[in-house]
Amino acid sequence: MLSERIKTAKQFALFAEVIPAELDLILGAAREKRFDKRETIFSEGDPVRHVTMVVSGIVKVTQMGLNGNEVILRLNAAGEIVGSYRVCVNCSHCATAQAVQSCVALVWDAAVFEKLLARIPTFRRNTVRALEERLLEMEQRFREVSTEKVGSRLSSELVRLSDRLRRCTENGLLEITLSRAELAQLTGTTLFTVSRLLCQWQTQGIVRVRRESVLVQDFAALAQISQAEERSA
Repeated sequence: MLSERIKTAKQFALFAEVIPAELDLILGAAREKRFDKRETIFSEGDPVRHVTMVVSGIVKVTQMGLNGNEVILRLNAAGEIVGSYRVCVNCSHCATAQAVQSCVALVWDAAVFEKLLARIPTFRRNTVRALEERLLEMEQRFREVSTEKVGSRLSSELVRLSDRLRRCTENGLLEITLSRAELAQLTGTTLFTVSRLLCQWQTQGIVRVRRESVLVQDFAALAQISQAEERSA
């Protein structure tokens, strides 16, 4: 079982250039856990006792706004650590993590994960790099919300999700397994606006809208919308 997990893990950036013996040590310290669709992995305010990495599936990380509305901070795909990397005494999760679809994850005891980072420099470097990439993505999304039109924000987010999630249907179409309400939360707009834009793009043959997912039929056209609206903003 461990050898199969090592084969899968080698593709993840978090383990890039980690030598086999060290990778064996990292994975051997983890346990595999499955989460059902919509199952909560941890809740905002819970103590940080474990570090969770997605192996397959998608996890959304959310916070509850003062108005009681849920805000999606990030989606975690295969190879990514869920939520915060904070590993310290008396630390609490600052957000809630929930499986968007059935997920398989590797789970480490938080103290063990911290020791692995200290012991394996390559693993620590990859973790820091992943944090830097996450920060850059958050900065980009903040800029989009502040300066770009809704159509540009939504198309940019769909392009990013298509690239990161890389989930394809039997017909080879890219599938983003998020509802229109979740896309609205992710892009800082209303359900009505997201529904209107997706309906328009569906008429143009760019996407196909399902109840809890969006199929990207024309990736190039979607990217072009993002670029065109950004230039006109």
